[in-house]
Amino acid sequence: MSTRVVVAGTDTNIGKTVFAAALTQALDGYYWKPVQAGLEGETDSQVVRRLSGLKASRILLETYRLRTAASPHVAAELDDIQIEPAHLRPHQLPAPLVIELAGGLDVPLTRKLLQVDLVAEWKLPLVLCASTRLGTINHSLLSIEALKRRAIPILGVAFIGDEIVDTERTIAAFGGVKHLGRLPRLDPLDSTTLRNAFAANFSVPDILGLGANGP
Repeated sequence: MSTRVVVAGTDTNIGKTVFAAALTQALDGYYWKPVQAGLEGETDSQVVRRLSGLKASRILLETYRLRTAASPHVAAELDDIQIEPAHLRPHQLPAPLVIELAGGLDVPLTRKLLQVDLVAEWKLPLVLCASTRLGTINHSLLSIEALKRRAIPILGVAFIGDEIVDTERTIAAFGGVKHLGRLPRLDPLDSTTLRNAFAANFSVPDILGLGANGP
């Protein structure tokens, strides 16, 4: 069976999509965003296509494309759509698959289902993306606690932003998780700069738990 990795975030707008693009590119894999809420401007799938440089066939269609940039349960109601968890099953493909979640873990998909509970049913390993901005320690540790409570395997934390050594070390230590690396803010941000930054700051075998420091 090919590798399948979930990419989650501690919050929205922290750079999770950029990290997902870099990981998909590094794995030469497929990308899937199960639920896209908000269709104005570039969608996350379009951003990943542009930044990864992968063929369009490697970017899988979203299962739900919702017009409003809001929590999926609200956006779906506005579109008169019922999100069906049974339709959100990860694909098995001939190459690795990166699955990017919508926003944070506790985002409601319906009035009765949180996104994190759907992920628990998948039983797939997960990378948690965390910013290095103020407030990230609280957001990150709460997210790690939610994942552990549901026995969701955590590959580690990928930090995004400026280097804040103590913050990164504190989250890894209190959370009991691996520090996978840090992706700096890039200017310009394009396929080449992203590829180079990811290669300089992350190890794919280490992310997947296959490196010298893995389990």
